[in-house]
Parts: sequence; structure tokens; C-alpha cells
Amino acid sequence: MQTHRNKHHFLHLDQPLLWSLVLLSCLGLIILYSASAQNFDMIIRQILRLVTGFGLMLWLAQINLQKLRSWIPWLYMIGVVLLVLVLVIGESSKGSQRWINLGLFRFQPSELMKLAVPMMVTWFLASRPLPPNHGRLLVASLMIMVPVFLVAKEPDLGTALLIGSSGLFVLLLSGISWRLIFGFIGTGILCTPVLWYFMHDYQRSRVMTFLNPEQDPLGAGYHIIQSKIAIGSGGIYGKGWLNGTQSQLQFLPERTTDFIFAVYSEEFGLLGVLVLLSIYFFILTRGMYIALRAQDTFARLLAGSLILTFFVYIIVNMGMVTGLLPVVGLPLPLISYGGTSIVTMMAGFGLIMAAHTHRRVLYK
Repeated sequence: MQTHRNKHHFLHLDQPLLWSLVLLSCLGLIILYSASAQNFDMIIRQILRLVTGFGLMLWLAQINLQKLRSWIPWLYMIGVVLLVLVLVIGESSKGSQRWINLGLFRFQPSELMKLAVPMMVTWFLASRPLPPNHGRLLVASLMIMVPVFLVAKEPDLGTALLIGSSGLFVLLLSGISWRLIFGFIGTGILCTPVLWYFMHDYQRSRVMTFLNPEQDPLGAGYHIIQSKIAIGSGGIYGKGWLNGTQSQLQFLPERTTDFIFAVYSEEFGLLGVLVLLSIYFFILTRGMYIALRAQDTFARLLAGSLILTFFVYIIVNMGMVTGLLPVVGLPLPLISYGGTSIVTMMAGFGLIMAAHTHRRVLYK
């Protein structure tokens, strides 16, 4: 028993959270194998990315968050500079300019800001009295808005939404009044016409498709219509693994990435969806438990904002696949095929575990 405790302390891993993430990743590999038409090479690449992500999580879990605080402003500033460089010299792909080519590989700086923004806002607020006054709220809001604007210019509204959400969650957890919260919501509603004016044509098309996908069933509305057909045809028990017609017959586009939840729903049905939601629910509740148990304000705000950002991943992906939200191109966490998003998410969980396992022992 003592050996087990020493090992747990040395690795600084929260085992309930760790094993739920492993279970979710294994489930993701199973459904990805079906969604990719049994493409074993894709599975190998996904496994390598998962191994990289879990390795980064393990490394970050060893870091005492208090020792990390002095590096946060530098990390944030480097991220902002890289976002500016993306707009100047970045590589374009599929109409978006999001990458910096480093020779051996391409790097997407916006992924770095998913962590740097909540860390920076937490660093700024945690060392001062809470709830923050209006001046500190203004400064914190600018810290969020600058990278959100730069990422939206690439354009990448999905990542901009995540970055903005991660920073706003820090503000919400800092104890601001409901009056200010409703004020932010009202301001956002009033700014909608301005946002519409600055949107690209394809982004406006996505919104119109969300409102009425049947207006262009073979064009802009094709994705969401096929997705709804796949989800509905799964019924209660599903059609069985590898037996989904919408995915196996290639009616469903982007079935390994954005719309993999539709593949899962068709093959495993309502019961399978409930299993997946139960795993997500456990991860979210465990993350919030860790945030609430954190011994200092910095760890509490950071862990809370990171786990709530994970919730945004889930709700936005499932919402867009089921037609409840516009399509913004966010993956289903640890299920969709991807690289940088997996590594970023696992890095966030490493920081959450560091907040939990680096607590000081208090003696009476």
C-alpha cells in the first residue's frame, strides 16, 4: 500500500481521471477504425498522437504550478507574436492561413493559445483581490480579445470560440456579479450585426445552413442532413460496429473528424451514446472536483477553466452534428481523428492533475 502511494505521488497522476481518459481514447480508436473504413495506417497515426499527448500530460503533471507562474507572461507574449506571424508569413490550406512551417513540421500557434490565454488571465487575476474590479476586468478582457481576434482573422472561428471561452471561464470563476455576466451577454447580442458584417461568405453560409439545411440539400446542407440521417437510423441499439451504412457507404462527409459522433450514434445507437456521455460526465465531474479541491486561487481558476473548455468541445461538436448549432469545425474530444487538438487537450489535463497532486500537506 505504501509503495503504491509513493508511486502515485511520484507520477503526480490522478488515477480516476487518468483511467477515464484511457478508456475514452480506446473507445475513440474503436470507432475511428470503423469510420476510416478500417484504415489501419490512420489508427497507427492516431495511437502515436495519443502516446504523445499522454506523454505530455505526464510531463506537465510533474510541474508545480507555482513554479510555472513566472513563465506564463512570456508564453502568452510568444503566442501572440506567433499569431501575428501566421497572418504575415503563415501557410494557407483550404482557404485558411493557420500554420507556420518549421521545416520538419508545421505548427499551429492558435493551439498554444488554448492554454496560454486561460493561464495568462488566471495569472493576472489570482494575485489580486477577487472578485476583480472593473479596471482589472477590462485588462483581462483585452488579454482574451487580442488572440481571439487574431485567430478569427485566419479565419478559424472554432478555435477562436475555444480560446475566448477558456478566458471567459476564468472571469466567471473569479466571482464576477451576475449583472456583469448578463451585461456581457447583452453586449454580445448587440454586436451580432457587426460580427455578421465581418464574417466571410462561407461563414455566413454555415449560419444560414444551420437555420435551414434543407434549402440546399446537395450543397451546403448536405453534411448536416446526412449526419441527422445517420444518428436517427441508429435507433436504440445501433446497427453494430462496422455496419453503419451512412459511413461505410461514404454518404457522410468528414466522418473521421468533425462528424464522427454521427458514425458512433449510427453503429452503437442510443445506448452507446449514453455510455459515451457517461464517460464524458465522469471526466467533467472529476475535473471540477479537482478544481474545487485546489488549495490556492491560481490552481482553482486554471483547473476550472480548462475542464469547462473541455465541456465546450463536447457540447459544440455534438450540437453541430445534431443540427442544434452551426458547423464550426471542432473535433469530438479524444474520439475524432486529429493531432494538435489531442496534444493540447492532454496538456490541459496534465495541468489539471498538477493542480491536484502538488497540494501542500497540512498538519494540525
